[in-house]
Amino acid sequence: MRNAVKLTATTLTAGALALAAAACGSDSSSSGSAAGADRALVVAASPTPHARILDYVRDHLAAKAGLKLEVKEVTDYVTPNTAVQDGSADANFFQHRPYLDDFDKQRGTDVVAVESVHLEPLGLYSKKVRKVADLPAGATVAVPNDATNEGRALRLLADNGVITLRAGAGTTATVRDVTGNPKNLRWKELEAAQLPRSLGDVDAAVVNGNYALDAGLRPATDAVVLEKAEGNPYANILAVKKGNENDPRVRKLAELLHSPEVRKYIQDTFQGSVVPAF
Repeated sequence: MRNAVKLTATTLTAGALALAAAACGSDSSSSGSAAGADRALVVAASPTPHARILDYVRDHLAAKAGLKLEVKEVTDYVTPNTAVQDGSADANFFQHRPYLDDFDKQRGTDVVAVESVHLEPLGLYSKKVRKVADLPAGATVAVPNDATNEGRALRLLADNGVITLRAGAGTTATVRDVTGNPKNLRWKELEAAQLPRSLGDVDAAVVNGNYALDAGLRPATDAVVLEKAEGNPYANILAVKKGNENDPRVRKLAELLHSPEVRKYIQDTFQGSVVPAF
């Protein structure tokens, strides 16, 4: 049974005050002290697969390693980074490096990657077609509206011959960078979390792996097309506020997330829908 707590920005902010009080006025630079090392490491994470992986670590590996781990489930892509920035979470586990880099640039935060853990292949899903070639002319395709995941979604479509993108369009490509659209596809840009719910209203949607799993989809079998894992830059990462990378609790968690036990758990539990990146 999962014991992680659902979290919102409000409760995270309240948590920051509690953590500050518990630290008796100490700042993040004292996290390596004996008192800091004894505190639970609070990690904000998306429910699936991130929190499930952390739950496994907490329930089966953490105690033996001397780590107290508290998992806080968060269902959006903003709160985990703002929580790490303001101190109401010690770390987060929900994003890939291109998203984090863009977030820091846009929001002025200084959250940094610690280790890559796994890849959740992005997929195109549809209730109407089973082959990408069967998308009809004028079909409506929903894509994530955040900077890096929209570019990633468009690249998936381009790699499968559905569209072509402007030369040099990178991870932040948008629909304005589509230069070839032989099927005259229409675009619906939505928040990533809304994409699975849009499947009844569009012809197809490109959905992030964690939200696909949350919606009961099995990326390895249900996706019309799926990202390849080899050479993929979108591995999901453990991240902390800059300066806390060497917090002994963080280093301990990073080691556990790279353990053979976690590799086996990911492979056995997600059956190719989530792939170890270590």
